[in-house]
Amino acid sequence: MSRRPLTRVGFQYAGYSFPGVMDSKLFQQVVDIAHAAEASGFDSLWTMDHVHQIASVGEAPLAALAAVTTSARLGVLVSCNSFRNPALLAKMVTTIDVISQGRAVLGIGAGWHTEETHAYGMEFRTPRERLAALDEAVRICRAMFTEHAPRFSGKHHSVDEPLNVPAPISPGGPPILIGGGGEKVLIPLVARHGDACNFFGGPATVRHKIEVLERACEAAGRDSSEISRTWLGTAIVTDSEAELQESLERLGTLLGVAPSAARGLALCGTKAQVQERIEEYRAAGVEGMIVSLLDPSDLDHLQRVGTTLREVLGD
Repeated sequence: MSRRPLTRVGFQYAGYSFPGVMDSKLFQQVVDIAHAAEASGFDSLWTMDHVHQIASVGEAPLAALAAVTTSARLGVLVSCNSFRNPALLAKMVTTIDVISQGRAVLGIGAGWHTEETHAYGMEFRTPRERLAALDEAVRICRAMFTEHAPRFSGKHHSVDEPLNVPAPISPGGPPILIGGGGEKVLIPLVARHGDACNFFGGPATVRHKIEVLERACEAAGRDSSEISRTWLGTAIVTDSEAELQESLERLGTLLGVAPSAARGLALCGTKAQVQERIEEYRAAGVEGMIVSLLDPSDLDHLQRVGTTLREVLGD
């Protein structure tokens, strides 16, 4: 495949609450992790888009990270379409692209968290309406990246010649990753408009999702190899069975599943076991992996995870 994947080895900030770190030192902690991740071979950094803490998840300053990193792509996995006007979102991502000299990614999804949407006075539409609005939003964002003063009139979103100046550094604008795995509407939307997709689950589940994507691309008259395919999950690399079990118990609590089920959803075990699991995902059609860590402030483990993934997925 001549096209370079969006990412081979990505790191996701899955939380911004660090024990013993005062709020005044929080951003420096985030920066230290970003520097360690780049040095460990991670080629992309991802934040989340939640305005309420959800199992220690919250917003991270992605634009600020653009100014303190040098090589990794930067994206949100994924921005909730309900939170922002899509033309404004495109300008925000363009700002990150300019600051980072072309490293921005637009990650976007339909949104799912009812509580925080209502808390901020925003309408939480039906799933059908949210997906239709997402379709329109992606088209507007693409137009903002590629046209001088686009026009679009839809049922949920409209724009009338908004300007996006300065323009993105990335040729054609930042890649658009559409998050989600719904097979009837979401994956066909990726086939029509996305540059990348992101799935989670075991290798068999991911293989099935990619097969659905390939059929959707065929129906849309598009080459499926144009779409970068990534997997999202938690990575745990350890030689200690006791440490692994303790970590799986923590992960299971976060996910609301038993530790045995958490094992099936994570990249976990010894270095050799994790690399074997990565090969299973590669055989399923995955090009890149985006991982979170239970304790991202453990920089030694961060380095070990980055090295482990890079040895299998590196160019």
